[in-house]
Amino acid sequence: MKSVQTSTPGTIEVVDIERPVPGPKDALLRIRACGICGTDVTFLHMGGGPFGPGGQMIPVPLGHEPAGEIVEVGAEVTGLKAGDRVVVNPQAAPSGIIGCGGSLGGMREYLLIEDAVVGKSVAVIPDTVPYAVAALNEPMAVARHCVNRSQARPTDKVLVFGAGPIGLGAAIWLKLRGVEHVVVADVIPQRLETALAVGADAVIDSSREDVAARLTELHGQSVNSLGQPRPGTDIYIDAAGAAAVVNTALTSAKWGAKLVTVAVHKKPEPIDLGAILRSEMAILGSQGYPTEIFEVTREIVEHQERFARLISHTVPFSGVERAFELAVTPGAAEKVIVTFDDQR
Repeated sequence: MKSVQTSTPGTIEVVDIERPVPGPKDALLRIRACGICGTDVTFLHMGGGPFGPGGQMIPVPLGHEPAGEIVEVGAEVTGLKAGDRVVVNPQAAPSGIIGCGGSLGGMREYLLIEDAVVGKSVAVIPDTVPYAVAALNEPMAVARHCVNRSQARPTDKVLVFGAGPIGLGAAIWLKLRGVEHVVVADVIPQRLETALAVGADAVIDSSREDVAARLTELHGQSVNSLGQPRPGTDIYIDAAGAAAVVNTALTSAKWGAKLVTVAVHKKPEPIDLGAILRSEMAILGSQGYPTEIFEVTREIVEHQERFARLISHTVPFSGVERAFELAVTPGAAEKVIVTFDDQR
């Protein structure tokens, strides 16, 4: 069977490997769709992962956002049968995180689900949801955890920086949570259009507009701990991963505002720590999905048309090189899903 892994920096390699044979506790999944994530792109740029002896780069099997169909189950597996459609928890694999340094990757024709347990390693989905949408389950769990960390209430006013898949997913979850007013900021007009399409109440083009002034128009005026005027925004979510975003949130924050960072900041950058004192802002990190991986599944199925808007490109596996080219080219695509044959 075919499997995708890193090669020289900036390129992938499609390799032939043996189709797995499940043991008594395992299941074999035929992949039908797999998303490309920023983590895949990071490994791609690195040319692998420093997981070998001495820390040298070795090839990394890619893909941690798979959805597919069970084709075989081991004798000791319960709750699963051939023909079941499932989404995967990549962090549950005993051999390491699928597609993130473990020995298995989801961007392949067949994936071994080690120690297959419904509700832990996989969740069964109905046949009413397309596989490409089902493949959003993992990134939407990341977005959901970010919103859970924010503890946003219906009366809160929220700004999401970054209209990529995680930022847009956060906006969707905030609105489904009943949050009163959600604004999305980005610098790409097409992304802002998508933000409105998935339910954001307003958008800000931060390359052209004064973010604090626009927020004051939208959320009213409040003050920081020194009584200085600030927008009435309660929660800021960083799904962009830029120091400018963090500093904008810090300097715009009213007294008691909150910042949740879910984006990956690839290098240390200076931020205005003094601004924290002026607002007593609480800063929270959001990493992964401690509990959310399958908590989101039912709602993705229920609201699949809204989540489907996050997908900008679907590319067949035969064109997987093009799919990764789209993913690594700034502004070329938002969410790229690689589909395998016989899609629905």
